[in-house]
Amino acid sequence: MNMIVGVLVVIFSVFGGFVWSGGQLMALVHPPELLIIGGGAFGALLIANTPQVIKQVFTGIPGLMKPSKYNKQAYLDLLALLFELFMKARKEGLMSLEAHIEEPDKSPIFTKYPAILADHHAMDFITDYLRMMVTGAANAFEMENLMDLELETHHTEGAVPSGSLQTMADGLPGFGIVAAVMGVVITMSFISEGPDVIGAKVAAALVGTFLGILLSYGFAGPLASALGTRAVEESKFIEVIKVSLLASLNGYSPQVAIEFGRKVIFSIDRPGFFELEDYVKRKS
Repeated sequence: MNMIVGVLVVIFSVFGGFVWSGGQLMALVHPPELLIIGGGAFGALLIANTPQVIKQVFTGIPGLMKPSKYNKQAYLDLLALLFELFMKARKEGLMSLEAHIEEPDKSPIFTKYPAILADHHAMDFITDYLRMMVTGAANAFEMENLMDLELETHHTEGAVPSGSLQTMADGLPGFGIVAAVMGVVITMSFISEGPDVIGAKVAAALVGTFLGILLSYGFAGPLASALGTRAVEESKFIEVIKVSLLASLNGYSPQVAIEFGRKVIFSIDRPGFFELEDYVKRKS
């Protein structure tokens, strides 16, 4: 929703201000300029990135129209899920979790939290490390190092689409200048014409610079920043899982283990202590 509102505000402010100042909107309509700028920038994006990254960019942008799924409710579900898993392990032993982590879609614990079950990154992280805990394949120190490596890889991979889009945004003003220079070249061939013709050609050339800057700072740059924010939110969600699992592995009680996780949540999404306690009691 914020993205739609933001786009409308940019369009209304820029073009409304232009019209208010006495400009004519049709003076800004030059399809060849858009082709030069948009086509050039898209071509540069293709040159610089793999097909997988380009797909991530163009599938990630529509997702920005929806609210982030990593909100307070998601964290309440996550911590309640982890609490149930930790309680079961404490009462019945770690081996009691084996059936749940091997077939989570059939687990009476995991199926209570469909949003978490649908998040394959979170599910892979939970089940992989619970499996290691069940088998005793690593101690807390070794597991923390492994988790840090995975989180670093996840963060780096998540930052690639936003970085690629930002690079394209940085290049858009340059392509606007290219369009403007080409417009000036065309204008030179009409130098013998009257001022009206030359003025119209120069104005068309300047539109290229305007469009390049507008597309960069008004749209592509903010979209890149928004993609980066979504990647950070996902990394934070995984970090909460990491901290909670390590706390449990180090022998803390389930209540304290999820409190470790709660403390690393960003303040805007962090549930209160009693809010989490009440939610866990209702779900358990």
